[in-house]
Amino acid sequence: MRFSELVRLLGEHGFRIVKEKGSIRYYGKSGWDKLVRVDFHGSKEVPTGTCYAILKAAGIKK
Repeated sequence: MRFSELVRLLGEHGFRIVKEKGSIRYYGKSGWDKLVRVDFHGSKEVPTGTCYAILKAAGIKK
């Protein structure tokens, strides 16, 4: 999965950028008490394990 697809998927589930520090973005949504950390990967593929960990932290089943 590409970085842009991952961000789009988070957006479809209500997550928005809460803060950004360098190449690290933190996403959150109302009703979700944890922030989801996503490292900026540009147009490259996000490694499979990293992608699954981000989706798991966001509570998204794929």
